[in-house]
Amino acid sequence: LDFGSQYTQLIARRVRELNVYCELLRCDITAAELRARGTKAIILSGGPNSVYEDGAPTCDPEIFKMGLPILGICYGMQLTAHLLGGRVERGATREFGYAEILPRGSSKLLAGIHDSVSASGENLLRVWMSHGDKVTKIPDGFSLMASTDACPIAGICDEARKFFGLQFHPEVTHTKQGMEILRRFVRDIAGVKADWIMGDYIA
Repeated sequence: LDFGSQYTQLIARRVRELNVYCELLRCDITAAELRARGTKAIILSGGPNSVYEDGAPTCDPEIFKMGLPILGICYGMQLTAHLLGGRVERGATREFGYAEILPRGSSKLLAGIHDSVSASGENLLRVWMSHGDKVTKIPDGFSLMASTDACPIAGICDEARKFFGLQFHPEVTHTKQGMEILRRFVRDIAGVKADWIMGDYIA
C-alpha cells in the first residue's frame, strides 16, 4: 500500500525479484477490496507525512483484522503503532543514512542474520534510515524487535498476528540483508509461493 515514499516502487520490485506477484495499490483501499483480490500479505510503505497530523494518509483499520501478515516500513511501522494503540512522536533530530541496528529477541524476521558483531558479541545489521518521527510506545501485544542508540524502537513485532514493523528500509541496497528480510516476510512468514516469473508472464 502506497503512502508516498520515494522507495515504494522499489518495494514492489524487490518482492517481484523474489518471484512473488505484487501489486502496488492506493493506501486507502478497503479491507473488503483486498479480500476480494485474494491478498496473501500486506506491506505498508514509507511516506513523508507524520501519522499524528490532520489529513495524514492512513489505511482502513480493518486490514489489521483480516488475519494476514503485515509488514510496515518506516511510515508504515509508525502508522501500525499509531492505529493499534502505540505512540509516535517527532524525533529530536532527523535520521538519514547508514545505521547499525541491534536485533532484539528471536523474531522470525531478523533472528540469525547479521552484518557484523559488536565488541560485546552482539549481532548487528547495517541498514538505511530515513525518518524524522519515531515510535515511542509499542502497542499492546507487540515486542521490541530491533533498536539503535538514536532510535530505541527500530523494529516491532507481534508474532502471533504476524505483524512486523521496521523503522529502516529493507528495500534499498544500502540495507545489506534487506532482500533476506523481505524474503523471510513474503516466503517464510506469509507462505507465498515463488511462482511468478516475468519471463513466463511475457510468454
